[in-house]
Amino acid sequence: MEEDISLKQAISKAWKGFSRTIPMILGTLLLVSLASFIPKSFYLTIFQGTFLDPLIGAIIGSISAGNPITSYIFGGEMIKNGVGLMAVTAFIVSWVTVGTIQLPAESMILGKKFALIRNLLSFISAIIIGALTAILIKII
Repeated sequence: MEEDISLKQAISKAWKGFSRTIPMILGTLLLVSLASFIPKSFYLTIFQGTFLDPLIGAIIGSISAGNPITSYIFGGEMIKNGVGLMAVTAFIVSWVTVGTIQLPAESMILGKKFALIRNLLSFISAIIIGALTAILIKII
């Protein structure tokens, strides 16, 4: 009898967890479909293959903060459309680590100085990691 109750509880908890992830999965699928409609010319006007591409990628990623799953999807679309690995890596790292949208809440909870320094260091790190990733991929 106790096994039945725990099995029912496990199924109930699993269903609740799954039902909470459904909106995220649907959102990700919709985002993928939207990203595929962005024309190649759009990417190429923003990212021109210069040394500024990682900076631009980090800025765009910082402004449009999100979760890692969607950043990989956008990054893949960017790579498919000819954006360089440095820019895409800087975009992905800043997308996940820099939170300009959440900055007011983070400042209130953790302190303004801490929040600003953390975001600035994350932004700079995104650019450095973008460059190092591209360099290491070429070496390997």
